[in-house]
Parts: sequence; C-alpha cells; structure tokens
Amino acid sequence: MRNKNRVLVPQAASALDLFKIEVANEIGYPTFGHAAITPENYRDILRRMKYEFAGELGLDHLIREGYWGDVPSRHCGAVGGRMGGKIGGNMVRRMIKFAEEQLSQPR
Repeated sequence: MRNKNRVLVPQAASALDLFKIEVANEIGYPTFGHAAITPENYRDILRRMKYEFAGELGLDHLIREGYWGDVPSRHCGAVGGRMGGKIGGNMVRRMIKFAEEQLSQPR
C-alpha cells in the first residue's frame, strides 16, 4: 500500500528532502560508511536504517527477501517511528525557532 502522506506544495518536496538531510547530519544519524548523508546516498542509508531497526526490534525473521507483507502494521510503525521521529522533531524545533526570530524582528 502506498504512503498517503503528500506535500501540500509539490514544488517544496526537494527543499524538504534537503532539510531532512541537513537535520539528520546535524543530529548525527548513522551514515553506514559514508562521510555524511547526501541526496545521493539518502535513500540507501534510510533502507539500511530500516533493516537495522527491524533487527533491533526482533522483526528480521518476519522480513523475507525485502518483503514486509508479513510484518504487522503496528511493528512497521515502530520501525518508522524510530527512523523519522528524531528528524521530524528537530525539523519542527528549527522551524519554530525560525518563525520566532522572524516575528521578533521589527517591520
């Protein structure tokens, strides 16, 4: 089933991806041998993280050759939460800080 989340302004998708990469590097996400997370290796790093977190949660026995269909949605959510939770929370903090700075400036 395809993810139903979508960007409200499609033209902002690439900027959001760059923002995610910037935040991931700042908070020290694993790079799996790469010097840093870049747009070129971002998807590969996410894929590796997904399988690493699944293993930590004891789900690796349910995944067969990349097929996640036998993994209950609750467990998939746990993997996704571990992957995106820190990035999303830090993105929100930075956006709030930016907005506060903009609002505090005289017009």
